[in-house]
Amino acid sequence: MELKSRAFAQGAAIPARHTCDGPDLSPPIEWSDPPASAKSFALISDDPDAPGGTWVHWVVWNIPSGARALPEGVPQKASLPDGTTQGTNDFDRVGYGGPCPPSGTHRYFFRLYALDAALSLPPSAGKDDLEKAMKGHIIARAELMGKYARR
Repeated sequence: MELKSRAFAQGAAIPARHTCDGPDLSPPIEWSDPPASAKSFALISDDPDAPGGTWVHWVVWNIPSGARALPEGVPQKASLPDGTTQGTNDFDRVGYGGPCPPSGTHRYFFRLYALDAALSLPPSAGKDDLEKAMKGHIIARAELMGKYARR
């Protein structure tokens, strides 16, 4: 699988519109060439450079198997009309919370997982819950990394 965004290239700066310095919209994310056996997708976005340890920005699962993108500005709702579910990030909010590093340039990883099943998790679930539920179900993965420093 390949994961990319129209908003930023691999290793490039994430535009302010997708951060706390802008409207904090989730970036558009696209993927290609998933395994034919994928039953759903999950996405985790986090910052391993946060001072207190990895900071989770976005947790999404049960993205339909036919999907090939998440649009810019996914609504911050636990359940979306297509069955996609968003969990709780480390800002203690459901949905996307963009980069907002306290200092320096941080790296933000977006990891997409193709799964051989849909997952049964409550909308309040976080990254740890999702990773446990995905165990043994990951059939492919892809990664995109962007960087951001506060203005």
